[in-house]
Amino acid sequence: LSPKATMTEPRMYQQTLLQDGLCNLLDVNKFVDCVLKIKDKEFPCHRLVLAASSPYFKAMFLSDLEESKKWEIVLKDIKPGVMGMILRYIYTSDINLTEHNVQDIFMVANMYQIPSIFSMCVSYLQQKLVLSNCLAIFRLGLLLDCPRLAMEARDFICDRYALITRDQDIHQLGPGELAAIITCDSLNVEREELVFESLMEWVEYDTNERLKDLPQLLHCVRFRLMPTSYFKEKVEGHRLIRTNQELKKELQIVKDAQRGLLHRVKRVKKEDETVDSEHEDEEGLLPGILNDNPRFGMFQTDLILMISDTGTVAYDVGTNECYVASSSTEIPKNHCSLVTKENQIFVAGGLMFNEENKEQQFSSYFLQFDPMSSEWLGMPSLPDPRCLFGLAEAENSIYVMGGKDTGLPKLGPGGLVFCRSTLMDTCLGNSGFTANYQNYFSNNLNRDLPDRFEEEENCWNGILREIRYAAGATVLGVRLNTLKLTKM
Repeated sequence: LSPKATMTEPRMYQQTLLQDGLCNLLDVNKFVDCVLKIKDKEFPCHRLVLAASSPYFKAMFLSDLEESKKWEIVLKDIKPGVMGMILRYIYTSDINLTEHNVQDIFMVANMYQIPSIFSMCVSYLQQKLVLSNCLAIFRLGLLLDCPRLAMEARDFICDRYALITRDQDIHQLGPGELAAIITCDSLNVEREELVFESLMEWVEYDTNERLKDLPQLLHCVRFRLMPTSYFKEKVEGHRLIRTNQELKKELQIVKDAQRGLLHRVKRVKKEDETVDSEHEDEEGLLPGILNDNPRFGMFQTDLILMISDTGTVAYDVGTNECYVASSSTEIPKNHCSLVTKENQIFVAGGLMFNEENKEQQFSSYFLQFDPMSSEWLGMPSLPDPRCLFGLAEAENSIYVMGGKDTGLPKLGPGGLVFCRSTLMDTCLGNSGFTANYQNYFSNNLNRDLPDRFEEEENCWNGILREIRYAAGATVLGVRLNTLKLTKM
């Protein structure tokens, strides 16, 4: 072992011993030299422990303020229960963060500068990011001046912006908070029109108060990425824009750019700045309203997705390239797959045997593909295991149609054999036919060579390329971002 490794264990032992000793002194009320009072609740403490854990208390105790000499320190705007949990952590390193208390603990840790708890709260909130709370966590990160949390939440929002815009909570954002999101190159939108429409909905939520912010916020929208017809009809023709001269003046910059005339922001020279004569007349940057860099989501491509128990592969017909969409092997061999109108990808079915569950030995699974993490997410399983069924979407619901109830009895020695082929689920007697059946399909039907049908020529036009994992896979036409995928 290295000298550093040999020192680690004694160091950890000493830290544990010291912490346990301090906690014991608190429990028996020994060497206590101050009390934190919150409303009618008192918390005995040691100044040394508070000062070592918090720069706030350290500065207080080392100052000449009257509070530094008092036995009783009154704290306001804090819940007694929250401070009790924080003090317990300081003495024991034990704290139970939940969705109900994390914000209060986070605020107090920030107020009293307790970095260890602050960092724990940040990590907890990052792990708990979901559609329903990402906007609140983003605002909390900005409020507490925590770039790590704010940027993590902002990236989460940008990845799912099309879904986030359906949530009324987006209307609660301030103008600066909204601008921080819609200026991002990483915004996952296929059309810039969605950005403009979400901005105008935000303004219309409180027109009297927010109309004054619109001229500046228009510079966050990339109008040059829009079709000219949409810009003329929907943007210039919008009821809040067509009669507002200030807004029309901003949009005139875009119209001039469409005719080839680019306005530039003049470079402002600072008082103490010296500029070389050859660069003195250099033009400034383009204004934000003329930004035409594509958003991240605009790299979405029509792909053929092949889903199997050995992995999920996406095939780009246009470039004849294959990408690894997911290396997960959680997909059962026997399944149906579905892509919804919202481009959500689901897999259902598969008869998986669980020997430990005597009452329900077979079950079927329901999974959803997350293109952001390239993982299959577990969803509530099908109520009853079945095979040979169909999967369809209608009116924002997913339906499992037809199929056969497996009706499988419990397996016994020399009993029934469950045949899991890529074509069907069936229950066969334990005979030589089962092996012959499986061998036939393995040797004759497993093809990794796709064919293409040409509509114009009305014929099949040969093999494109050999694709791994295509054999035995279910196939969907989907839209995925190739920047998120790994080329094979």
